[in-house]
Amino acid sequence: MTNPLLDDADLPAFDEIRPEHVAPAIARLLAEAEAALTRATSADVPDEYEALSAILDVATERLERVWDAVNHLNAVAHTPELRAAYNDSLPSVTAFYTRLGADTGLHSKYKAMAAGDSALTPPRRRALELALRDFVLSGAELDGGARERFSQIKARKAELAQRFSEHVLDATDSYALDVDDTRLDGLPPDAMAAAHAAAQAGGIGGARLTLQGPSYVAALRHLRDRELRESLYRAYASRASDLGPSAQDNTEIMREILQLRQDEARLLGHATYAHVSLSRKMAPSPDDVAAFVRDLAHRARPQALQDLADLRRFAADELGLAELAPWDIPFAAERLRERRYAYSEQEVQAYFPLPNVLKGLFDIIQTLFDVTIREDRAPVPHESVRFFRIERTAAEADGPPVLAAQFYLDLHARAGKRAGAWMGVARSRWLRPGASGAPQTPVAHVVCNFASPQGGRPALLTHDNVLTLFHEFGHGLHHMLTTVQDLGVSGISGVEWDAVELPSQFMENFCWEWEAVRRLTAHVDTGEPLPRALFDKMLAARNFHSGLALLRQAEFALLDMRLHAEPGSEDHMLEVMRQVHAEIGVLPLPPFSRSLHTFSHIFAGGYAAGYYSYKWAEVLSADAFGAFEESGVFDVATGRRYRREILEVGGSRPALESFRAFRGREPQIDAMLRHQGMSR
Repeated sequence: MTNPLLDDADLPAFDEIRPEHVAPAIARLLAEAEAALTRATSADVPDEYEALSAILDVATERLERVWDAVNHLNAVAHTPELRAAYNDSLPSVTAFYTRLGADTGLHSKYKAMAAGDSALTPPRRRALELALRDFVLSGAELDGGARERFSQIKARKAELAQRFSEHVLDATDSYALDVDDTRLDGLPPDAMAAAHAAAQAGGIGGARLTLQGPSYVAALRHLRDRELRESLYRAYASRASDLGPSAQDNTEIMREILQLRQDEARLLGHATYAHVSLSRKMAPSPDDVAAFVRDLAHRARPQALQDLADLRRFAADELGLAELAPWDIPFAAERLRERRYAYSEQEVQAYFPLPNVLKGLFDIIQTLFDVTIREDRAPVPHESVRFFRIERTAAEADGPPVLAAQFYLDLHARAGKRAGAWMGVARSRWLRPGASGAPQTPVAHVVCNFASPQGGRPALLTHDNVLTLFHEFGHGLHHMLTTVQDLGVSGISGVEWDAVELPSQFMENFCWEWEAVRRLTAHVDTGEPLPRALFDKMLAARNFHSGLALLRQAEFALLDMRLHAEPGSEDHMLEVMRQVHAEIGVLPLPPFSRSLHTFSHIFAGGYAAGYYSYKWAEVLSADAFGAFEESGVFDVATGRRYRREILEVGGSRPALESFRAFRGREPQIDAMLRHQGMSR
């Protein structure tokens, strides 16, 4: 049987990969990687970077690319058969990387290399420094029973994280609320069309509302039927919990994950898992993170309380809602925003057809970063996915444009696709040892969950959708525009987790600049650009409920840190959640709320004891964008400097050094507070 996962093709054959291909491909690549590890750690191989990389990195990089392709398909084109194939191979893959990270022979060679190879380039020196740190954090200095226990923990954690994700996906996809059109008063036309299409796909008449992002958000914001809003809210807030089907309940999974993380911390000699997590980040300690988060919450609280008081007053006086329930808040907030700023979300949405937004986004990137983006061809995971190439322009290279990177663009929600938005690595930039040609170019997945086109019209994006697209593309640019050629520090690799959001949040700022927004908009019916008067209203509303939004992020960040900084928290998770809400939150928290049970960022997404990173990095990103506010939003010289000092260097030096090189000073919080509408 020809196995597309084992082809030496430049890009994965996503249209040919089947579940039955996974096990034999992974088994073969694991065997090759195991053999490479054995050879690399032998006495015949010198303690030199090139020699080790030529053997070990070649084998492990191929394994990673294939496993990433399988993992990506499981996230965006999920089927029961693919889930089973993925889960069957997951333990073996996890076990190999656990052994690799803790191999004493390899650790010894890396230490010898650090002591003896004085010819290492700065990126390689940084990669070596990070590798030595990770050896310790991967249990390389553990012996006997401790080493065995550590391996068991890593395997079990990987299994539990996958099950957590599956439960969230299943709980989201399995819910449907079928109604007739008489109950859909207020729903925007595009959401109404999507509800009809969902019902038709399910073989029924009428309309179908789901918990998929585009359907759920539109319903909560616009449906006048309060009973429907409540039904949807309750279903969404209690997904994957003890209040739903037991087969989808994440309670015990969460408890065990937290316990295992604390066990891992103790084995490594750390007080808590929070200390383990922060050893890879910029923030010094859990106490420093908690102080940072509480300070932000303190600054935001007065504005948040005023926002809530205004909303309650408006809901009572204008909407007849004497008591503002959680399922009323998005609806009432949208009505108040419309009243206060005299425009509606639907009015704005009509000016953001997806094709125009993409054209404007690409135009901004091309202007600032001296690249060209063109559509390209490659097998894709779903017919709605598009593929592009990024070329460095002739001004930046001698001769014709040079391929810099490629990316898959997967923007629409569908059954079998994980919720949310993310940038995934398909391939990293790398100059293979001994290679005389150009380095391997990076490839990224940019994934969102927007509504699909309906009735021959393009998908219309909300302004929040536009922010999300720019955010994920910022991650993509960080991965794709790197010039570093060493694995481990190329692109986003090696970047401290609480700095990795800098380029993503940086890009969001363009969505609030008139010069940029003009490039993004064209009315879906008339082709007219967004009127300046309407943009001014949007700008005036930019910080509408920003205090509430900041408190929500602070609440999640403190909850995450407390769960991982307090051993024993797994025995009273919901109580910790309620305590944090009592300290920071101002919105009502219903007793049935189980948002923790779908907190994928910390239980399955790499943000454990790191959710604070969004706000930590926002200080950096807002301050970085301040340079463009000072020089001109489309100042090419500033864009080139940003690309050179932030994007191109990837993880080859500490993030703070990169920030200083770009900004010429230490980061300051002023810009973030100004963008949030708050004084220092």
